[in-house]
Amino acid sequence: MSSIHILGIDLGKHCFHAIAHNRCGVEVLRRKFNRTQLLIFLSKIESTTIAFEACGGAHWLARKCSEFGHQPRLIPPQYVKPYVKGNKNDFIDASAIAEAAGRPTMRFVAVKSEEAQVIAAIHRVRDSYIKERTATMSRIGAILLEFGLSFPKGHAKMKSLFQWLAEQTVSLPKSLLCELISIHEHYKYLNEQIKTQDNKLQTIVNNNESAQLLKTIPGIGDLTSTLCIADVSSPSNFTNGREMAAWLGLVPRQFSTGGKTKLLGMSKRGNKHLRTLFIHGARAVLSRLETTGKVFGEWLVNLRATKPFNVVVVALANKLVRIAWAVLYHRQAFKAV
Repeated sequence: MSSIHILGIDLGKHCFHAIAHNRCGVEVLRRKFNRTQLLIFLSKIESTTIAFEACGGAHWLARKCSEFGHQPRLIPPQYVKPYVKGNKNDFIDASAIAEAAGRPTMRFVAVKSEEAQVIAAIHRVRDSYIKERTATMSRIGAILLEFGLSFPKGHAKMKSLFQWLAEQTVSLPKSLLCELISIHEHYKYLNEQIKTQDNKLQTIVNNNESAQLLKTIPGIGDLTSTLCIADVSSPSNFTNGREMAAWLGLVPRQFSTGGKTKLLGMSKRGNKHLRTLFIHGARAVLSRLETTGKVFGEWLVNLRATKPFNVVVVALANKLVRIAWAVLYHRQAFKAV
């Protein structure tokens, strides 16, 4: 197998399809593996470049490839699609991956560490609890509406649900109250689980220097700092802060032709969750423009006076991302000029 230059693997849950190309781009291997067979195969071949799409399980396999002395290359799926020829099947996908990995201008995804994936998992579980809690609150409101009661919005009212019900003139069946008690207990359980996830993130921040540095930036708290260190494995993956902002989709989309530049709305590419947290951070700064927003000087004041609110939010989020990159790259806390 010394003729293998690039090995492209189409990842699956149980099956892995591999296509190997030599230095001339000629196919020299075509095989299907299960998970155990693939690891044995990778441990026996000589060191080479192994490419696959950045999807579920990709970072684990990339770390395994590194342990075997190979050079893993994770490719965004949208960059592989142009190289798919003819109809789609697993071997054609693997061949497209191998071909895409050989392009000199191809962009690759940085491999995440186990710690980074654990932090991302904590965020994912927390988000699932929040979605389930929102659904539970909506369920309670919908049930009460069927009995002529319009329940007010907000967690403050939800926590005192039965006190609010006691103040109403409408009497509810006892069997319905039993159902409401069960749902409300589930709501309280979800609150406890969310608090537990928040405590886990707080512990990570306390033990991680990079997260503590990020928290010195206005508008960045535990959520944004921990997810940033999880998803941005190394600031050196970006040439500058603008590249990181573009990676998060906080720059305008471009639709230029004939030498005429046309900029549209924000591209919304990249990591949606992290971009959302930076947007929320910018909104938090703008809500305290006279205090927290002072560190951004006249730039932010003039922008707020001349541009729509949402435009200012995105512009400030873009600046926060650039500052975050500089803080991580130079390993220095943020200091207002």
